Amino acid sequence: MNMRKIKTTSGTEIGLDGDLLAVLETLYRELHSRHGLDYSFEDTMREIRHLIGQMAETDRETYLLESLFLNSVTYENEKLGAYVRKLTSDAGPPAAHTADRP
Repeated sequence: MNMRKIKTTSGTEIGLDGDLLAVLETLYRELHSRHGLDYSFEDTMREIRHLIGQMAETDRETYLLESLFLNSVTYENEKLGAYVRKLTSDAGPPAAHTADRP
């Protein structure tokens, strides 16, 4: 079976095999290689729109599902992290160990 491929605006190919992280990594490398760390929201959106424009409807659905899943897991992890930080800060500093005291 022939894997569909799309290209970034500079011509880097990305195989569409359902691996969202591969697309994100390529997107990052593309933007970073052209702009360093000085790329804008508009630069990012332009490149994403270019990639999406080359995808078939089924590819867009696959990557939307993957994106929503990844974002829901990230959101859950951030909420859990905030909850754990709150619990830790509410508890105050750990109590001094008194077993060594006379």
